[in-house]
Amino acid sequence: MKMLSIVVPIHNEEPAILPLYDRLTTVLERLKKPYEIIFIDDASTDRSFDLLSNLVETDHHLKVMRLRRNFGQTAALSAGFDEAQGEVIISLDGDLQHDPDDIPLLLEKIDEGFDIASGWRKNRVDNAVTRRIPSRIANWMMRKSSGVDLHDFGTTFKAYRAEILKDINLYGELHRFIPALASFYGARIAEVPIRNIERPNGASHYGLGRTFRVFFDIVTIKFLLTYLTRPMHFFGKWGLAGIALGGLVMLYMLIEKIIGHDIIMEHGPLLVAGALLLFAGISFFSTGLMGEVLMRTYFESQGRRIYAVREVRCRREPQVTDGAR
Repeated sequence: MKMLSIVVPIHNEEPAILPLYDRLTTVLERLKKPYEIIFIDDASTDRSFDLLSNLVETDHHLKVMRLRRNFGQTAALSAGFDEAQGEVIISLDGDLQHDPDDIPLLLEKIDEGFDIASGWRKNRVDNAVTRRIPSRIANWMMRKSSGVDLHDFGTTFKAYRAEILKDINLYGELHRFIPALASFYGARIAEVPIRNIERPNGASHYGLGRTFRVFFDIVTIKFLLTYLTRPMHFFGKWGLAGIALGGLVMLYMLIEKIIGHDIIMEHGPLLVAGALLLFAGISFFSTGLMGEVLMRTYFESQGRRIYAVREVRCRREPQVTDGAR
């Protein structure tokens, strides 16, 4: 049977630790599959780590990691993914807003052959102004940018095949966009409606200010998905456009100068604009070339591939043993 790894990043979630652990254990025992639970303490300042340390002494399924400082949720998830031993990895938040009873629903999609089963908070209980409306806008932008048809990119509650995560390097705040990044390697993604429970204790660590960071991440994801292996296709077209327009303006200025016109007095602003366009075009073109070199250096130096193999099949010849000769 496939081993399950449950990855739970936490930061100052002391009131939720014990209830979440009890509910996770109950659900996982019912599944009758080998499992492990990995809590990643992102430098909590309350007693979260102490509670988890006590639980480790009584449960061999449990593992607790403590980061040296508060690196953020993406780094905590990445640490958990690297530590996980399971063939299927499930991540969820540690604030009890995700119901462990929905884990079997995610696993059903993995068993059907999907690589990622992504939770969808269909009926959200968050504040409409600070959470739901900005989330809908961000999710719509993400769907259009990535081409991945998901309603809810932001939730952490997802199930992954472990081999999919090996092809993805997380940094910044890109954990919410793992399905989009995985789509670059052809991952099959399903969406599963999950329950969204009102946070029983404490306050959310996210506010309206996160919306701007999400927008920057969307731009990054769009560039990575479209131009990661061919940056010249992005910078080159703008570079050529700038060089062409600037070149035409400067050619016109040269003709005016030959005719005898005072181009400084008559066409000063146009001359400056043409020069700026020309130099900007050359800069964009040079940036594209440098991007091509850096991209190749990145892949070749680390032995990384720009593709991912799902499976290999071939016809095997029957083995002849010594006794059959």
